[in-house]
Amino acid sequence: MKKTNVAGVVEELLAPVVAEIGYRLWDVVYRKVGADYTLTVTIDSDAGITIDDCEKVHRRIDPLLDEADPIENAYILEVSSPGIEREIRTEAHMDACRGMAVEVRLFSPLDGKRVLTGTLGGYDKEAVTLREGENDRRIPRESISQMHTLYREDGE
Repeated sequence: MKKTNVAGVVEELLAPVVAEIGYRLWDVVYRKVGADYTLTVTIDSDAGITIDDCEKVHRRIDPLLDEADPIENAYILEVSSPGIEREIRTEAHMDACRGMAVEVRLFSPLDGKRVLTGTLGGYDKEAVTLREGENDRRIPRESISQMHTLYREDGE
């Protein structure tokens, strides 16, 4: 399936190259920030990501992007790590973060709460399952405005 938005086209272009040099492509976001456009390429690895890793990937992908020219506007290229508290936006992200502590922000309250925390369980087309203590709660995907992992010093 061909991607038609800028981030999707860039993801298709860069994913094999990023994998070839030993990293995983976590996310690609293209957005306008103030007067400028920014292309943020987020990479990950089991060993974590350092500034040197970001620089290595930046040097490798910059000429590819120039050659393929998938973006009409001038833009700033950023390469970053997903961080400890990483945003969960895609099904691949949910697969990678299953079993981790997460915070889920909702568009409108569910049982009086706009922010829920728990352990990310399964998901399907309609809902994400969040384990809160001993209980599983199905949260309609359309109700979720944002979801990210939670860093806990105690390792839970």
